[in-house]
Amino acid sequence: MRNDRHLSMDQLLELIDDGEIDTVVVAFTDMQGRLQGKRLHGRYFADVAVQDGTEGCNYLLAVDVDMNTVGGYAISSWENGYGDMEFVLDADTIRLLTHHPATAMVQCDLVWPATDDGPHSPIAQSPRAILRRQLDRVAEHGWQALAGTELEFIVFDTSYEAAHEARYRDLTPANQYNVDYSILGTSRIEPLLRAIRNTMYDAGLDVEGAKGECNLGQHEVGFLYADALTTADNHVVYKTVAKEIAAQQGKAITFMAKYDEREGSSCHIHLSLRGRDGDLVFWKDGARTPLYDQFVAGVLASAADFTLLYAPNINSYKRFADGSFAPTTIAWGLDNRTCAVRLVGHGAGARMENRIPGADVNPYLALAAMLAGGLHGIEQGLELEPPLAGNAYTSGRDRVPHTLAAARDAFASSEIARCSLGDDVVDHYVNMADVELAAYEATVTDWELFRGFERL
Repeated sequence: MRNDRHLSMDQLLELIDDGEIDTVVVAFTDMQGRLQGKRLHGRYFADVAVQDGTEGCNYLLAVDVDMNTVGGYAISSWENGYGDMEFVLDADTIRLLTHHPATAMVQCDLVWPATDDGPHSPIAQSPRAILRRQLDRVAEHGWQALAGTELEFIVFDTSYEAAHEARYRDLTPANQYNVDYSILGTSRIEPLLRAIRNTMYDAGLDVEGAKGECNLGQHEVGFLYADALTTADNHVVYKTVAKEIAAQQGKAITFMAKYDEREGSSCHIHLSLRGRDGDLVFWKDGARTPLYDQFVAGVLASAADFTLLYAPNINSYKRFADGSFAPTTIAWGLDNRTCAVRLVGHGAGARMENRIPGADVNPYLALAAMLAGGLHGIEQGLELEPPLAGNAYTSGRDRVPHTLAAARDAFASSEIARCSLGDDVVDHYVNMADVELAAYEATVTDWELFRGFERL
């Protein structure tokens, strides 16, 4: 088990037999980074699902954020009949959800059903499968990937239902001023933050702490790093549970990358490689290793190619603003928060921080992209340019793609992406971008109404 707060399958079945667990959430992560799945009765889970599994419509990997069926996906369509995919329980992920009565959760991989033509096969476009493929490549070199995600959010003293009725405008933030590192500011919503921290600890996450951030009502709960797959699994559970706990307290949380004109919400991702036995790969004899430099060079060389996986939504790109602590320049620096990539730590703590992703990122896809880019740098022996000293915003270096359309085109034409992820994966997520762009281009925004209704 990942730690002693996770459950083995035998422990879960014993709790079901004793009546202490009556509901099991069976969930996978979709393209948008959301947990989707079913709540199964504990007895059914024990008697049927453990042996025979369960299934769901394959359109769950081919819809937009509103769950509309859309065209352009090779794996799921009206022409293909919208058949099933099977949920494969991952017993390493079993955890208690103590904010719900008598409830546990298990996360899943997705596979195609067996047919007369062949056995079960993984669904390559599934975010978890995409990350697994890159982790397999890392393992072929004799390494493991360790990662941590720093996920910011904004809290409102407004329920989700009231926020919807208000069209998400003029909501009351939980704090009325910048509470970055403010103990008083976090005290204002400590009942919420404490409930999130303790529930996540019960669910097997190793909680570090909570701190305030810059925007009004903006906060962050931090967790200890783990292997990359565990970190991604924990990330999506935390994101869902935080929203559920907020709703229980009559509040709302948003993980939008850019809710308003103030500071956006980021998801900085820390990543390093270790040997299988834990020996250091990025640091030796008191300095960075050549392999570390090659890895970082590969992440930088592929940053534009993979921006679509770091910033997957129209709104993601509103966050990229000069002087905002969100990067606009593809450069690296030593503990330099103006750069897209920041190197921090030494010895066992040596790691790279990718500052491009926002809070709306799908962690499986972002980690897969970082690993694919880093492995490209190692396998091609790329040389790392000197660190950028000073203000990256005014450096004149190449810039992060600043629109979803630009990121989409870079991803679609990327040889690195197609070689590392596969054409089926690239085409799938290019179509996801096309769907979002078409929806946005057909929408009349509040900005247009206010700017043009009377004045034009």
